[in-house]
Amino acid sequence: MIIVHHLENSRSQRVLWMLEELGLPYELHRYERNVKTMLAPPELRRVHPLGKAPVIEDDGRVVAETGAIVEYLVGKADGKLGPPPEREAGLRYRFFLHYAEGSVMPPLLVKLVLSRVPVMGRIATRRIQPMIDVHLDFIEGELAARPWFAGDRLTAADIMMSFPLEAARARGGLDESRPATIAWLAKVHARPAYQAALGKGGSYAYA
Repeated sequence: MIIVHHLENSRSQRVLWMLEELGLPYELHRYERNVKTMLAPPELRRVHPLGKAPVIEDDGRVVAETGAIVEYLVGKADGKLGPPPEREAGLRYRFFLHYAEGSVMPPLLVKLVLSRVPVMGRIATRRIQPMIDVHLDFIEGELAARPWFAGDRLTAADIMMSFPLEAARARGGLDESRPATIAWLAKVHARPAYQAALGKGGSYAYA
Protein backbone atom coordinates (compact mmCIF):
# COMPACT_ATOMS: atom_id res chain seq x y z
CA MET A 1 0.00 0.00 0.00
CA ILE A 2 1.14 3.54 -0.75
CA ILE A 3 2.23 5.57 2.29
CA VAL A 4 1.72 9.33 1.98
CA HIS A 5 3.72 11.64 4.22
CA HIS A 6 1.43 14.66 4.32
CA LEU A 7 2.17 18.10 5.79
CA GLU A 8 -0.71 20.36 6.77
CA ASN A 9 -1.44 23.35 4.52
CA SER A 10 0.98 22.23 1.86
CA ARG A 11 1.41 21.00 -1.69
CA SER A 12 0.89 17.45 -0.48
CA GLN A 13 -2.88 18.00 -0.40
CA ARG A 14 -2.74 17.53 -4.17
CA VAL A 15 -1.36 14.01 -3.76
CA LEU A 16 -4.28 13.04 -1.52
CA TRP A 17 -6.73 14.47 -4.05
CA MET A 18 -5.10 12.54 -6.87
CA LEU A 19 -5.14 9.28 -4.93
CA GLU A 20 -8.84 9.78 -4.22
CA GLU A 21 -9.54 10.46 -7.90
CA LEU A 22 -7.60 7.34 -8.88
CA GLY A 23 -9.20 5.18 -6.21
CA LEU A 24 -5.81 3.87 -5.08
CA PRO A 25 -5.59 2.70 -1.45
CA TYR A 26 -3.14 4.58 0.75
CA GLU A 27 -2.01 5.02 4.32
CA LEU A 28 -1.72 8.58 5.59
CA HIS A 29 1.01 9.86 7.89
CA ARG A 30 0.18 13.44 8.92
CA TYR A 31 2.65 16.07 10.09
CA GLU A 32 2.09 19.53 11.55
CA ARG A 33 4.17 22.62 10.94
CA ASN A 34 6.18 24.32 13.67
CA VAL A 35 3.82 27.03 14.96
CA LYS A 36 6.62 29.63 15.14
CA THR A 37 8.63 28.94 11.99
CA MET A 38 5.87 27.27 9.91
CA LEU A 39 8.50 24.77 8.75
CA ALA A 40 8.02 21.03 8.45
CA PRO A 41 9.01 18.95 11.49
CA PRO A 42 12.42 17.23 11.55
CA GLU A 43 10.74 13.80 11.49
CA LEU A 44 10.28 14.17 7.73
CA ARG A 45 14.06 13.95 7.26
CA ARG A 46 13.85 10.34 8.36
CA VAL A 47 11.74 9.68 5.29
CA HIS A 48 13.70 11.79 2.78
CA PRO A 49 16.90 13.86 3.24
CA LEU A 50 15.20 17.10 2.15
CA GLY A 51 12.70 16.84 4.99
CA LYS A 52 9.82 18.18 2.94
CA ALA A 53 6.36 16.99 1.90
CA PRO A 54 4.91 15.41 -0.06
CA VAL A 55 6.79 12.15 -0.03
CA ILE A 56 5.33 8.75 -0.79
CA GLU A 57 6.60 5.26 -0.16
CA ASP A 58 5.54 2.41 -2.43
CA ASP A 59 7.03 -1.03 -3.04
CA GLY A 60 10.24 -0.05 -1.26
CA ARG A 61 10.60 3.19 -3.25
CA VAL A 62 10.64 6.69 -1.80
CA VAL A 63 9.36 9.30 -4.24
CA ALA A 64 9.57 13.04 -3.51
CA GLU A 65 8.49 16.19 -5.39
CA THR A 66 4.82 16.63 -6.23
CA GLY A 67 5.27 16.50 -9.99
CA ALA A 68 7.34 13.33 -9.81
CA ILE A 69 4.78 11.74 -7.47
CA VAL A 70 1.92 12.70 -9.77
CA GLU A 71 3.65 11.12 -12.77
CA TYR A 72 4.45 8.03 -10.72
CA LEU A 73 0.78 7.67 -9.75
CA VAL A 74 -0.39 8.09 -13.35
CA GLY A 75 1.86 5.17 -14.26
CA LYS A 76 0.65 3.10 -11.35
CA ALA A 77 -2.97 3.69 -12.40
CA ASP A 78 -2.27 2.59 -16.00
CA GLY A 79 -2.48 6.09 -17.40
CA LYS A 80 -5.63 7.33 -15.67
CA LEU A 81 -5.53 11.15 -15.35
CA GLY A 82 -2.56 11.11 -17.70
CA PRO A 83 -2.09 12.94 -21.00
CA PRO A 84 -4.94 12.90 -23.50
CA PRO A 85 -4.26 10.98 -26.72
CA GLU A 86 -4.66 14.02 -28.98
CA ARG A 87 -1.29 15.61 -29.72
CA GLU A 88 -2.17 19.22 -28.87
CA ALA A 89 -4.00 18.24 -25.69
CA GLY A 90 -1.07 16.06 -24.69
CA LEU A 91 1.32 18.96 -25.17
CA ARG A 92 -0.89 21.21 -23.04
CA TYR A 93 -0.96 18.51 -20.39
CA ARG A 94 2.83 18.37 -20.19
CA PHE A 95 3.14 22.14 -20.23
CA PHE A 96 0.78 22.73 -17.32
CA LEU A 97 2.13 19.76 -15.38
CA HIS A 98 5.49 21.55 -15.19
CA TYR A 99 4.33 25.16 -15.43
CA ALA A 100 2.55 24.88 -12.07
CA GLU A 101 5.76 24.68 -10.03
CA GLY A 102 8.26 25.91 -12.60
CA SER A 103 6.72 29.29 -13.51
CA VAL A 104 3.57 30.33 -11.69
CA MET A 105 4.39 29.22 -8.14
CA PRO A 106 7.78 31.01 -7.67
CA PRO A 107 6.46 34.62 -7.79
CA LEU A 108 3.60 33.65 -5.47
CA LEU A 109 6.12 32.26 -3.00
CA VAL A 110 8.29 35.38 -3.29
CA LYS A 111 5.26 37.54 -2.56
CA LEU A 112 4.45 35.48 0.53
CA VAL A 113 8.02 35.80 1.86
CA LEU A 114 8.21 39.54 1.17
CA SER A 115 4.82 40.16 2.77
CA ARG A 116 6.34 39.09 6.08
CA VAL A 117 9.12 41.69 5.88
CA PRO A 118 8.11 44.97 7.56
CA VAL A 119 7.78 48.14 5.42
CA MET A 120 10.26 47.32 2.63
CA GLY A 121 8.61 43.96 2.07
CA ARG A 122 5.26 45.60 1.43
CA ILE A 123 6.86 47.94 -1.09
CA ALA A 124 8.59 45.04 -2.85
CA THR A 125 5.38 43.02 -3.12
CA ARG A 126 3.89 45.75 -5.30
CA ARG A 127 6.62 45.01 -7.84
CA ILE A 128 5.92 41.27 -7.73
CA GLN A 129 2.19 41.56 -8.37
CA PRO A 130 2.50 42.61 -12.04
CA MET A 131 4.56 39.44 -12.65
CA ILE A 132 1.81 37.35 -11.06
CA ASP A 133 -0.84 39.15 -13.10
CA VAL A 134 0.86 38.09 -16.34
CA HIS A 135 0.42 34.46 -15.28
CA LEU A 136 -3.15 34.96 -14.09
CA ASP A 137 -4.14 36.60 -17.37
CA PHE A 138 -2.56 33.76 -19.33
CA ILE A 139 -4.35 31.15 -17.21
CA GLU A 140 -7.67 32.96 -17.55
CA GLY A 141 -7.35 32.85 -21.32
CA GLU A 142 -6.59 29.13 -21.28
CA LEU A 143 -9.53 28.27 -19.02
CA ALA A 144 -11.88 30.45 -21.03
CA ALA A 145 -11.03 28.26 -24.03
CA ARG A 146 -11.64 24.82 -22.49
CA PRO A 147 -13.12 23.31 -19.29
CA TRP A 148 -9.86 21.78 -18.00
CA PHE A 149 -6.23 22.68 -18.54
CA ALA A 150 -5.44 19.96 -21.08
CA GLY A 151 -8.84 19.65 -22.71
CA ASP A 152 -12.31 18.27 -22.01
CA ARG A 153 -11.50 16.17 -18.95
CA LEU A 154 -9.71 16.41 -15.64
CA THR A 155 -6.07 15.33 -15.76
CA ALA A 156 -3.05 15.39 -13.48
CA ALA A 157 -2.25 18.80 -14.97
CA ASP A 158 -5.32 20.22 -13.22
CA ILE A 159 -4.28 18.62 -9.97
CA MET A 160 -0.83 20.23 -10.26
CA MET A 161 -2.34 23.63 -11.07
CA SER A 162 -4.70 23.58 -8.11
CA PHE A 163 -2.17 24.62 -5.46
CA PRO A 164 -0.79 27.74 -7.19
CA LEU A 165 -4.28 28.89 -8.11
CA GLU A 166 -5.57 28.34 -4.59
CA ALA A 167 -2.56 30.30 -3.33
CA ALA A 168 -3.27 33.03 -5.88
CA ARG A 169 -6.88 33.19 -4.69
CA ALA A 170 -5.69 33.59 -1.09
CA ARG A 171 -2.84 36.06 -1.57
CA GLY A 172 -1.99 36.59 -5.24
CA GLY A 173 -4.74 38.84 -6.55
CA LEU A 174 -6.98 36.22 -8.14
CA ASP A 175 -10.57 37.42 -7.89
CA GLU A 176 -13.85 37.57 -9.81
CA SER A 177 -12.26 39.74 -12.49
CA ARG A 178 -11.01 36.41 -13.90
CA PRO A 179 -14.29 34.44 -13.97
CA ALA A 180 -13.08 31.37 -15.88
CA THR A 181 -10.37 30.71 -13.30
CA ILE A 182 -12.74 31.27 -10.39
CA ALA A 183 -15.26 28.89 -12.00
CA TRP A 184 -12.51 26.28 -12.45
CA LEU A 185 -11.60 26.51 -8.76
CA ALA A 186 -15.24 26.11 -7.75
CA LYS A 187 -15.53 23.06 -9.99
CA VAL A 188 -12.41 21.54 -8.42
CA HIS A 189 -13.62 22.17 -4.87
CA ALA A 190 -16.97 20.53 -5.63
CA ARG A 191 -15.47 17.23 -6.74
CA PRO A 192 -16.23 14.36 -4.33
CA ALA A 193 -12.62 13.13 -4.47
CA TYR A 194 -11.37 16.60 -3.53
CA GLN A 195 -13.75 16.73 -0.59
CA ALA A 196 -12.70 13.24 0.52
CA ALA A 197 -9.05 14.30 0.42
CA LEU A 198 -9.83 17.33 2.57
CA GLY A 199 -11.54 15.13 5.11
CA LYS A 200 -8.50 12.90 5.40
CA GLY A 201 -5.78 15.53 5.09
CA GLY A 202 -6.97 17.86 7.80
CA SER A 203 -6.36 21.59 7.97
CA TYR A 204 -5.91 23.20 4.55
CA ALA A 205 -6.15 26.96 4.28
CA TYR A 206 -6.81 27.20 0.57
CA ALA A 207 -9.93 25.10 -0.01
